Amino acid sequence: LPEGYESLTSPCLNENPWGKFPFTGFVAMVSAIETLMVDAFATSYYTKSHGQVRNIAGDEEKTEEDGGFHTHATHDHSHCSGLIENSASPELLRHRVISQVLELGIVVHSVIIGISLGASQSPKTIRPLVAALTFHQFFEGMGLGGCICQAKFKGRVMAIMALFFSLTTPIGIGIGIGISNAYNENSPTALIVEGIFNSASAGILIYMALVDLLAADFMNPKVQVNGKLQIGVNLSLLVGA
Repeated sequence: LPEGYESLTSPCLNENPWGKFPFTGFVAMVSAIETLMVDAFATSYYTKSHGQVRNIAGDEEKTEEDGGFHTHATHDHSHCSGLIENSASPELLRHRVISQVLELGIVVHSVIIGISLGASQSPKTIRPLVAALTFHQFFEGMGLGGCICQAKFKGRVMAIMALFFSLTTPIGIGIGIGISNAYNENSPTALIVEGIFNSASAGILIYMALVDLLAADFMNPKVQVNGKLQIGVNLSLLVGA
């Protein structure tokens, strides 16, 4: 968010409209609201689709019982296994939605940092960008990895999501190197694009951090019934922030 403010309030941009309207906060707010909409619609879609799977499985089981025959034990075992796999719990569905939306916000942020790093030619600019990139990628990777593990995706989906997270920053760096000769970080176009993307990414990550990650953990029954644990997590949050 600070980078978004810095870009969209730069003196290199025209005073009208960039200096007269808080575009950074506006874009972040709209991005957070759109993330809420995507979160709600995705959760509804997953819930309905898995509910239909459970209904179909229940109808098939009832039909078999009404028909007066029972299949072989191994078939029953596979049928039950498929039913358990398909009928994911609401909590599991939430973790899946959270992990996908969180990755979207992280990917946008990673690409912007990668482009800035690849296009930079001054060591004074590169060093803080490398430090910021290392810090962000490490902690964002830990958070995203925990969400993906909780979502219990299949192995192929987990590998794709991990690979996608790992490649976005190098791709951004490659794009930055490719346009470094023609790229001017103080040009109005570069400032506007970078500021809007940073603001949008900030809105997504603020929503995910407060609503889907922190709120879910702080309202966990294990935390709610343990006073010492509540104090510990709140102090950890304040110190970390």
